[in-house]
Amino acid sequence: MSTIHGITELGPATAKRQVYSPFENYWNAFLEWRKGDRLRTQLCHLTDSELADIGITRGDIDYVASHRDIDPRSILSAS
Repeated sequence: MSTIHGITELGPATAKRQVYSPFENYWNAFLEWRKGDRLRTQLCHLTDSELADIGITRGDIDYVASHRDIDPRSILSAS
């Protein structure tokens, strides 16, 4: 006969597996690069006045696309 001494809490069924893959870092870097590339393409299709409305110029597009987590307006105010 066995006795249960406690309840083990299980994680959600959608929890991500914790398996290390040497290619996972490369894949994640590729996905991040694609996000930046898509953003760069979308910004390049905007007109100069639309870019001015969001506070950037054509020269800022590459910087904004590669540093998506930084607000470009804070750079302008620091100058």
